[in-house]
Amino acid sequence: MKQFTMEELTAFCNQYGFIFQGSEIYGGLANTWDYGPLGTRLKNNIKDAWRYYFIQKKDNSYEIDSDILMNPTVWEASGHRSSFTDPLLDCKECKTRHRADNLINEYDSSAMADAMTQEEMFQYILKEQIPCPKCGKSNFTDIRQFNLMFATQRGVTQGNTNIIYLRPENAQGEYVNYLNVLRTMRTKLPFSIGQIGKAFRNEITPGNFTFRTIEFEQMEFQTFCKKGNDEELYDYYKQYGNEFFEYLGLPKEHLRFHDHDKLAHYAKAACDIEYLFPFGWGEINGTHNRTNFDLTRHQEYSGRSMEYFDELTREKYIPYIIESTYGVDRIFLAVMFEALKEEELEDGETRQVLRLHPMLAPIKVNVLPLIKKRHSEKALEIYQNLRKYFMVSYDDSGNIGKRYRRGDVIGTPYAITIDDNTIEKDTVTLRDRDTMKQITIPVGDLQEYLKKSFSFEVNR
Repeated sequence: MKQFTMEELTAFCNQYGFIFQGSEIYGGLANTWDYGPLGTRLKNNIKDAWRYYFIQKKDNSYEIDSDILMNPTVWEASGHRSSFTDPLLDCKECKTRHRADNLINEYDSSAMADAMTQEEMFQYILKEQIPCPKCGKSNFTDIRQFNLMFATQRGVTQGNTNIIYLRPENAQGEYVNYLNVLRTMRTKLPFSIGQIGKAFRNEITPGNFTFRTIEFEQMEFQTFCKKGNDEELYDYYKQYGNEFFEYLGLPKEHLRFHDHDKLAHYAKAACDIEYLFPFGWGEINGTHNRTNFDLTRHQEYSGRSMEYFDELTREKYIPYIIESTYGVDRIFLAVMFEALKEEELEDGETRQVLRLHPMLAPIKVNVLPLIKKRHSEKALEIYQNLRKYFMVSYDDSGNIGKRYRRGDVIGTPYAITIDDNTIEKDTVTLRDRDTMKQITIPVGDLQEYLKKSFSFEVNR
C-alpha cells in the first residue's frame, strides 16, 4: 500500500480544504498554517475526543481556559525568563542559523546531544566536522543561547509600556489556577486540571508541515497529587496516553515510549510517546513527574500559600504534579498519515480514501439523490433533518460513483442514496466508506443507526 510523503500530504490537505498556507495571497509566512473547513472540523473533533477521554470520563477532572497573556512574574517563577532557550550557531559561509543539538542528532542519532553541555556540543561539531545542511561546509560560530519566548508590549503611550509574553506553554495557566479550582469545585487530591489552547515559541528551525511551528495548540492535563502517589500516577498516565492514541485510530506498531535520559532540573521522570511519521519517530505526547517544583515556585514568587490541607491526615503539603501534554497539530498530522490510503479496487481502478475513525470525520454523512430531478425533494428533506444532529453534506452533481469517491477522499463514513424505493417504501441505501458495502435501511431508523456509529464510546 502506498506510503504518502510529507509533500504529498501537504498538497492533499491544501487541495481538499484541510490546511492552507498562512497568508497565502501575500506569498505566505514561513511555517504558519491556516486550517480550512474540513481541517477545522477534524481538529475540533480531536479536541472533543480528548475532552471526552480526559475530562468527561475522569473523576475529579476539570477544564479551564486561561489567558494567553499572563503577569510577567509567572514566567520568572516558572524559569522561562532565564532558561527557556535553544543552543544556536550560525554558518559563517551561508549565514544560516541552526540548533546545535539538531545538527548533532541528524548527523549521528546515537550521539545523544540532549545529554551534552553547550561546550560538549560545540567540541563534538568541531571534531566531527559536521557539515551545514544548506551549503555542506563546516565553519560555524560559537553556540549562543536564544530565548524562545515571544515578547510584546502592553501600554497606551510610547515610552510607557511593559514587556509581556505570549505564553510558550499552557501549563502555567493551570498552576496559577490550582487554588481557584480546588476552592470552587470543592474537590480533593488527587484531582486534575485540563486545558486546550494556543502556545507560541520562537523556534528557529520549524518544519515538517505542522509538526513544528511557531504557533501551535496544546491539550494540557495536570494531575495534582500527594507525594508517594506520584510514581503510580506517572506510570498510569503514560499508559493512558497510549490508550488514547489507539482510541483515535493510531496502531500500536506506530507508537512507542521514549524515556528521557536527561531530565529537567525539576523533573523526577519524563517520557514521550512518539509516532512513526514518514520522516521518522516524532513526539506527540509528553508525560512528566514535575514533583512540587511549580507550585513551590509560585508560592515563593506570589506570596500565596500553595499548601493543601488533608482533612484525613491533618497534614499540610504542596502537591506533586503529573503532567501529560498532547500536541493537537501533531496528532492531527499523525491521524491524517494513518488514515490516508490509496487502494486498488477489484475492477482495476484505484481510489484515495481517508479512513478516519467515524467520530473524527469532519463530515459524517453525504446525502445523494440518485436522479436530481426525481429525488432531490426527498433527499433535501432527509438532509435537513439529519443536519440537526450531525455534520452532513449534500451532493447532487455528477454520477453516483464520482460522488461516492468525493466522500471517500475526505473521510465521510457514510453515503445515503435516495432513489425510487425511498419515495415508494421510505427506505434508503446506506453505503459504508471503508467496505463500500451497501445496506437498505428505513428512513426512520437512520438517526439512531448513525448516532451509535459516531458515539465517542464506539471504537472500530
